[in-house]
Amino acid sequence: MTRILVCDDDAMISEALQEVLEAEADLTVVAVARTAPEAVELAERHSPDVVVLDVRMPGGGGVHVARELRHRRPEIRVMVFSAHADPATIVEMRHTGVTEYLVKGVPNAEIVDTVRRLGRGPFGEL
Repeated sequence: MTRILVCDDDAMISEALQEVLEAEADLTVVAVARTAPEAVELAERHSPDVVVLDVRMPGGGGVHVARELRHRRPEIRVMVFSAHADPATIVEMRHTGVTEYLVKGVPNAEIVDTVRRLGRGPFGEL
């Protein structure tokens, strides 16, 4: 069972992600975070295998979360799921250790496949 933390300040997006992921027998969402500090705290508390992370979140954003997780919990794999597809943001997230970056609007099957791949390890490439 792959354990997932969903991090997005938009309730509609986070609820939709949770539904898509929990529809799969081998995936479970252990928590949902709406702010960057909450994401770090919930990752520490729940030890997910995969964090699905938005770039723009209150309290420091996805970059802050990815850096903190890389420092505190390097075994957790991070997948960015964002509306922002500009190259500078992708490069910035890559420098934090993020290996997967999906743009909102991709098919649900791609989200599920990426989470599964990260849940199994090893790390992929952007």
